[in-house]
Amino acid sequence: MAGNGFSFGRGGNAGGPRPVRTPVQRLIYWAAVLAVWGAIFMVVFFAVFARDLPDTSTLYNVDRQPSITYLDRNGALIAVRGTQQAPPADLKSLPDYVPAAFIAIEDRRFYHHPGFDPVGMTRAMAANMRAGRVVQGGSTLTQQLAKNLFLSPDQNMKRKVQELMLAVWLEMKFSKDEILALYLNRVYFGAGAYGIEAASQRYFDKSAKQLTVGEAALLAGLLKAPSRYSPVSESERAGIRATVVLNEMVDAGVITPEQRAQAAASPVRVSRTLSSQHAQYFIDWLDKQIRELVGEPTEDMVVETTMDLTLQTQAERSVNRILTRDRSKGVQQAALVALDGDGRVRAMIGGASYADSQFNRAVDARRQAGSAFKPFVYLTALESGYTPETRVNDAPIRIGNWSPRNYSGTFAGEMSLANAVAQSTNTVAAGLADQIGRDNVARTARRLGITSRIGLEPAMALGAVEVSPIEMAQAFDAFANGGKRVKAYGISRIRTPQGRVIYQRSARADGAVQAISNPFLYYQNQMLRGVMTGGTGRSAAIAGRDIAGKTGTTSDYKDAWFVGYTGGFVTAVWVGKDDNTPMRGVTGGSSPAAIWRGFMEAALPRLNAPAIPNGPAMPEGWQPPNPVENLIGQIGDLFGDAPPADEAIPPEDQPTLEPRRPEPGPPVVRPTAPQPQREAPDQRPEPAPPPEKKADPLFF
Repeated sequence: MAGNGFSFGRGGNAGGPRPVRTPVQRLIYWAAVLAVWGAIFMVVFFAVFARDLPDTSTLYNVDRQPSITYLDRNGALIAVRGTQQAPPADLKSLPDYVPAAFIAIEDRRFYHHPGFDPVGMTRAMAANMRAGRVVQGGSTLTQQLAKNLFLSPDQNMKRKVQELMLAVWLEMKFSKDEILALYLNRVYFGAGAYGIEAASQRYFDKSAKQLTVGEAALLAGLLKAPSRYSPVSESERAGIRATVVLNEMVDAGVITPEQRAQAAASPVRVSRTLSSQHAQYFIDWLDKQIRELVGEPTEDMVVETTMDLTLQTQAERSVNRILTRDRSKGVQQAALVALDGDGRVRAMIGGASYADSQFNRAVDARRQAGSAFKPFVYLTALESGYTPETRVNDAPIRIGNWSPRNYSGTFAGEMSLANAVAQSTNTVAAGLADQIGRDNVARTARRLGITSRIGLEPAMALGAVEVSPIEMAQAFDAFANGGKRVKAYGISRIRTPQGRVIYQRSARADGAVQAISNPFLYYQNQMLRGVMTGGTGRSAAIAGRDIAGKTGTTSDYKDAWFVGYTGGFVTAVWVGKDDNTPMRGVTGGSSPAAIWRGFMEAALPRLNAPAIPNGPAMPEGWQPPNPVENLIGQIGDLFGDAPPADEAIPPEDQPTLEPRRPEPGPPVVRPTAPQPQREAPDQRPEPAPPPEKKADPLFF
């Protein structure tokens, strides 16, 4: 039937044709859909990540460990351990280029973003994709502040989202200048310094208000990696990084090219305290003692020490100069300890570089003493009835299965005890120890301050005893101070910054006791003076000074020592290698004596040290026998110039023993049981080098 049928056609429907959306309408529609779902996703997303956001009420709380400030004996700052938090710096009081340096290198768009920078994030993402690794960060200064204040340094998605949320919250709560001030006062600059004021004081000994353009650039460059760009341990790298900051400051219009050139041409001088890195060995030594004296620190403390920072610097220069000079001979490490007559540590060097190794060789290493141990043998002999003019015989001897012999392979025959000491004759020392008793020699060494294990094997007399430099300085101090035993120490007082005394060293603490009586001390000092004027220590002699000492060299030149003293001041020096392998011909009369002399020549004018004291009263009616004076006169003029270094000096003799085999494993320094060693000669000394020119530590 016509007219009653349904018409089916393309696109037809019962309700008429469906309207077709234009492209604009479709775009609006799908944008609305995506916006709804995006909003739902963001609400759920942020709800999940916001559940364990940190409590922002802790914004102004500073959680830090108590700081310990170390001062030298004159009140100069040595170091600060723990957290240093100075009063916050007022942003308005800083030179304009100081905050601008941080903005230029950390967040150029700081004043133009809402807490996060999409442009910077995109740029960083592209750079990282091109490099295939993270080479650039997209965090804003506000994000870094949020991370420092509230979050852990973990790198994960959750932490990054929380960082963004907190950055936006900070931007809503504070002005840009307030955020910048918070950032500068809370960020970590390395070396225990939090905030720009603490960093300025730590690195440059000045207030942040006094920072120069170059100093501001250095501090801004530190933030990328405080240890990697430290001007103390990585001065060259720090200088390069500071130059990058200066360039960014010019690009940002913060400074002019002329200011940049002037800053780059002006060396930045790091604090004398931080540049004295070897003092850190001394601070490490004190750290454990502080906890034994006052317990775990619960408040800021000031430790007044015995160190003389000027002497410490001179010790560092002398050690560095000789290590550099004698590197070709295999001299890799050195240790030095200087004590005054009461046992106060005035200077301590624990190794060639604290940055490379924190192991303190001055205190913790035990190395064979060689002939530097012989004074304990000779003092025991003097107390047993010998005198410097007693005739002894340099001839072949046999002690059990051991036959010590001299390095030259010959024997000098009869000689005086004083001459045997000066020339470090091995057969005489070994024979004397066997006669008077090696147990008695060990007791003498202990009485004077040697605390390490002392074996009683025959080679003990020639120094097959492992000791530390601080022990040797402690024991020799009795020769320098009139015969009193002392214990080395470095802490005089501990107080709070407000002045409340926590610990005060008592005058009776480890009080010095008379350990050597006369005439034995007088005889001992006369013989050890002879070592300096005509014996194996002649290269260390200093004209016009009353000094004495002893060289020591062990088998195959593995260890070399020089321990010398004047009135009330003793210095022990050791050189060697950590893996106990031989050096090349280095004796106690060469590298150690050169270090000792370089240090003492600089230190003696400051010390104004007297002549070596005679010590306790002599027995009634005692008179020094003329042969002693004649004998010393033959050895050399006590107070005159040292003989020329090119004169022939008999080598120090050495016994023939099997050398100790090196232990397996990586090279380490650790105590080992003393074993007999072949004593190497303290041969003809090398001429002392000219004094080193002083130079300020620079990084540009």
